[in-house]
Amino acid sequence: MRRMFFLRFLLVVAVATVSIVGLNALRGPGLIVEAQNVATQGSLQVVDAAGKPKAVCPLKHTSARAEISGFLSRVVVTQEFENPFAEKIEAVYAFPLPQNAAVDDMTMIVGDRTVRGKILRREEAEAVYEAAKTNGQTASLLNQERPNIFTQSVANILPGEQIKITISYVETLKYEDGSYEFVFPMVVGPRYVPGSPTFAPVSAKGNGFAPNTDSVPDASRITPQPVPEGMRVGHDISLDVTLDAGVPIDALSSKTHEVNVERPDDHRAHVSLKDEATIPNKDFILRYDVAGKKIEDALLTHSSDKGGFFTLILQPPLRVTAEDVTPKELVFVLDTSGSMSGFPIEKAKETMKLALDNLYPSDTFNLITFSGDEHILFPEPVPATKENLGKAQAFLETRQGGGGTEMMKAIKASMDPSDKQDHVRIVCFMTDGYVGNDMEIIGEVQKHPNARVFAFGIGSSVNRFLLDNMAKYGRGEVEYVALNDDGSAAAKRFHERVRNPLLTDISIDWNGLAVADVYPRTIPDLFGAKPVVLTGRYTGNGKGTIRLKGKMAGADFLREIPVDFSSSQSQHGVLSTLWARTRVDDLMSQDFKGAQQGAMKDEVKQAVIQLGLDYRLMTQFTSFVAVEEMIVTDGGQPRRIDVPVEVPEGVNREAVFGQGRQIENLPINSRNLSSFSLMAPGSVAAAQTVTVTRSGSDAAKAKPAARNGGASVGGSGAGTGPGQAGNTGGGTQSSANTIHGAPPAPKSTPSSGPTGLLTVSDGLSVDRARTLSPEEQKRADLQSKFHPSVLAVIDRLKDQTLKPNSDEAKFIHNGKAEIQIWLTEKSDETLAKLKQLGFEVVLDPKTARLVIGRLPIEKLAALAELKSVRYVAPQLDRN
Repeated sequence: MRRMFFLRFLLVVAVATVSIVGLNALRGPGLIVEAQNVATQGSLQVVDAAGKPKAVCPLKHTSARAEISGFLSRVVVTQEFENPFAEKIEAVYAFPLPQNAAVDDMTMIVGDRTVRGKILRREEAEAVYEAAKTNGQTASLLNQERPNIFTQSVANILPGEQIKITISYVETLKYEDGSYEFVFPMVVGPRYVPGSPTFAPVSAKGNGFAPNTDSVPDASRITPQPVPEGMRVGHDISLDVTLDAGVPIDALSSKTHEVNVERPDDHRAHVSLKDEATIPNKDFILRYDVAGKKIEDALLTHSSDKGGFFTLILQPPLRVTAEDVTPKELVFVLDTSGSMSGFPIEKAKETMKLALDNLYPSDTFNLITFSGDEHILFPEPVPATKENLGKAQAFLETRQGGGGTEMMKAIKASMDPSDKQDHVRIVCFMTDGYVGNDMEIIGEVQKHPNARVFAFGIGSSVNRFLLDNMAKYGRGEVEYVALNDDGSAAAKRFHERVRNPLLTDISIDWNGLAVADVYPRTIPDLFGAKPVVLTGRYTGNGKGTIRLKGKMAGADFLREIPVDFSSSQSQHGVLSTLWARTRVDDLMSQDFKGAQQGAMKDEVKQAVIQLGLDYRLMTQFTSFVAVEEMIVTDGGQPRRIDVPVEVPEGVNREAVFGQGRQIENLPINSRNLSSFSLMAPGSVAAAQTVTVTRSGSDAAKAKPAARNGGASVGGSGAGTGPGQAGNTGGGTQSSANTIHGAPPAPKSTPSSGPTGLLTVSDGLSVDRARTLSPEEQKRADLQSKFHPSVLAVIDRLKDQTLKPNSDEAKFIHNGKAEIQIWLTEKSDETLAKLKQLGFEVVLDPKTARLVIGRLPIEKLAALAELKSVRYVAPQLDRN
């Protein structure tokens, strides 16, 4: 197949990709980033006859088939990729799987051939994949970025060809109070990324909307592009669950999706999505009750050439009614970032208000909200009097979603003990968990043994990896509240768990049985009717009696359970995989921060790698790779296409990604930044927000006015908004300030406002407006019309002291820039003016206001004078 410069089909580049400064969702200290309503490099789309973008490709369909037996679930996910274009492509897709999934297989199906993936060290698997891609071979690579975020890459998909990738995993189901729960996540939510951008070049592997930062070096790999507003991602999902509970099923339902249910008999069921073309924008959750609402003790064993493995499931004791009325110190923490805007924050406020209502007068409490800053209602926890609770309820009423998700500051503020504290602090954390530094946050929770964390996941597709582990290492419990769930039920369970835990200080006396490497090392307290689940290794065929010990209602608890390791059950071959996955979790927990920043302790990393290789298991350091050896394609390197994802249901797109057009004021050459936002006429929170990023002495020229309490007036998003903390202009970082007391409620939005209003954020939670000077307005106009990479070329030609940057080689060849020109109207007169400048049209789609071609670089600046030119972006050649 011959190499093509441009596609025969019209390919429109997705609007959501960013370069150095990108989406409003993601920033480092002092760096505001906005979404831009213009085309840049990234995902490919097809336009229809009217010139409107159609579905984004090339992922066509995802299907998931789950088989559930008792506590175990085996799930096979099939991703169907198809190439509708005229040249071969590489498809890259970031997707979620359950945070506790043990991924143990991957296959690639090309035509009638099936290639089983090999498990290798990650760097080795990537090298094999890149070599195959260069050689023209069809290949696939599966990487784990987080325990719940994976990246699938498929290289050299020929025009018209379909390739299927199957991924298989096993997991244990959640059980509490007689109900099982099966969860299948469908979308990676938008992550806020803290830290200072490292400004990786355009050619960096990750093509996410967030740049890599010093806090999250892999940010570009965990922030998949969102689908453009008003569009579908172009792929859908089907799901089938075959369930054998082993006992009669009393009730079965899904609150998240409409399902078809077939019941062959009383203990089996088949569940499928009613709409097989379901949009993958929220978690699928299936709950079912079993007869008697109780479970029995069970010991599952399996022996192989690797040894003996077991999973022990012990039924919880019956709850004793003995409510603990001793005073508690509770700290309630509410995420008010942009991703929580709208329905999520209202659901969180509803649940938190009900939780506050259940406090006893002898309790003390405090309330913290966080986005870019954290706001602490009281300097110290205060008694739960009617007056103080009234202040808290009034404070909650004023909270709206907007700004970044600086969760680390809130973690430290909420978990540090108060001066008068002589007991355990209870922290109630309500968030969607959309942060990139989740492992670092879990590591911080580990440092506070005198606090218990009760995490509430609010939303339709939350970060369960973060929330589960905050509760696990915070020795508390996690609760998930969907947007259609009853907040009062969640608040009631929280009250019961705090006042009447079921069983605490749990331990197992193995009574001399030959067991080893049993996980978890520390058995978590039981706050509800959950089983104690342990996985480990055993030797020999011993029998004996073990003792489950603990504290119940302040008294000692002891139960003896007979166990028998003498028989190995062949149907439980997955037990070795589950044990290895649990051991990996234990090892990773020894250095969460190192794992986050790519600097994990070597001995721990090597142990994880060996487990992955020995047990054919996906980890952060081992990957699956499959290469089709029989067929070699021609035509050079494939064009990379990153598959975008849906915005999770209930997430306010504008609050997270913004609606602004991007401008960039001065080269970012310092970490000492302050930020400016230009508001379009209409309102203070207008959609047309333009970000100007200044650095160095220019930032210092903006003199701060009086503090405004940190209330955001510049729109909301997961980056720092105007009026929230950025950086001081004097050279020191002060990215967020702790503000005590309730900040003023957001003022009503005015119906109109001045043109060219500049809202200044100097890192001191200051809001001040002034009119742009003519020079600033001219610069802003240029920055709104040219992609930063194109504008950098124009600046360099004007200032001979500037040197070419690394991006130029991507779109400048032989003195000509290969560019996309987006037009307000495409008339013969407009095209004639472009040709007069020396523009050589390479592709002129008749149905879209876009032309693609080449222009001498010295003529780029002249495009600013053409009113019909709306935006100029580089046409990147990845071949």
